[in-house]
Amino acid sequence: MAFTGNYMTTSFKLDLLNGKQAFGTTVVRASTTADSYKMALYTSSATLNASTTVYTSSDETTNSAGTAYVAGGLLLTGATSTSSGTTAFCDFADAAWPSATFTARGALIYNQTQANSSVVVLDFGSDKSAVANTFTVLFPTNDASNAIIRIA
Repeated sequence: MAFTGNYMTTSFKLDLLNGKQAFGTTVVRASTTADSYKMALYTSSATLNASTTVYTSSDETTNSAGTAYVAGGLLLTGATSTSSGTTAFCDFADAAWPSATFTARGALIYNQTQANSSVVVLDFGSDKSAVANTFTVLFPTNDASNAIIRIA
């Protein structure tokens, strides 16, 4: 097993400090538009962890049948950033690949706008498969205790 847990990548933390990430439309930098974030799915052969810096197609999931999965993954929508108390957090709409036939062990959320820089590594805990069905990644509740991206 190459996946060893869920991580907010170190390079993402550095990007935040350097103002290179934009989840919402209120952005303090040259661009006033939000960045494009994607989710790529990976097999159990992938080695993704906190030191992952960019999206790579190495060991990425491929279709067993059909065309549901495309290299590079799926564009994430619905980015919502907010805060509660001393915690800031961000969420996306659930990601779904309809009519899928493939297996994935985990995922990488990355910023396509910023040279495919890594954001979060997700470990599904075991191989997850879909056979001619919708493969869905459900994001947790968007709050200070559960959101997919939290900074406390």
